[in-house]
Amino acid sequence: MTIERKPEWLKVSYHGEAVETLDKMLDGLSLNTVCREANCPNMGECFKKRTATFLIMGRNCTRGCRFCNVTKETPTPLDEREADHILEAVEKMGLRHVVITSVTRDDIVDGGAQHFSNIVHALKENVPEVTVELLIPDLSGSYKALETVIESCPDILGHNVETVPALYAQVRPEADYQRSVAVLRHIKDVNPDMVTKTGIMVGLGEAEEQVFEVMDDILAAHCDILTIGQYLQPSKDHLRVHEYVTPGQFQKYADVGTEKGIRYVYSGPLVRSSYHAEEAFAAYGKARSL
Repeated sequence: MTIERKPEWLKVSYHGEAVETLDKMLDGLSLNTVCREANCPNMGECFKKRTATFLIMGRNCTRGCRFCNVTKETPTPLDEREADHILEAVEKMGLRHVVITSVTRDDIVDGGAQHFSNIVHALKENVPEVTVELLIPDLSGSYKALETVIESCPDILGHNVETVPALYAQVRPEADYQRSVAVLRHIKDVNPDMVTKTGIMVGLGEAEEQVFEVMDDILAAHCDILTIGQYLQPSKDHLRVHEYVTPGQFQKYADVGTEKGIRYVYSGPLVRSSYHAEEAFAAYGKARSL
């Protein structure tokens, strides 16, 4: 079943002036955002608050996930000054919590792990009061590359499983569910105190019980934070929406995840991995202290 019309709970304001202003500033620093590249529905809200998720290592991805709007053209060389650009953006935007993600770069030996590490070190050395959250690709399953990122000590290290195992062939044909879960598990094996985070989309045709099974898997990997949001089709060339999940169902997912023992579950139609990331980190801290 495919549903064409978006329900009221998915309607958002664009805030064009705020988007244009922040876009111009970030363009001047040669920085990309996943907000813009992925056509995130929350971009207007976040840009109005002068927050954004930086997309490093270029705009072009080496994989062809069928849900993602990021381009699949030939990747560009890494920008060795990207850390400096992010530092300047952090200062201009007045950020207290920095979220950084990347395209997947299977063309680089370590998947870009050292590039991530260099940026975290630059932030920790120059703005130690700022918390740093990373959302990384699977690094082709390389534990050596993953440990390079872990050793840079971000405050949150995330990797999205994205969907339920049964839908991987359709949604993430070049990825592997068990490999993604293993990324989360290995982070905790190396550093049990590091806060880990993952996210999934719903509305792709998954069954409720399959979502609960993903919760069990990430719990077994000792993952701390789970985000759950509605999949939205970015273009006619991407997977179509199977279902618009109701706010009540999202609340049920949050309740069940919490009952199962996940430290913090942020679940809602417009939730994305980095949506309200600073607030989610604070909420996690409160939940952990209880």
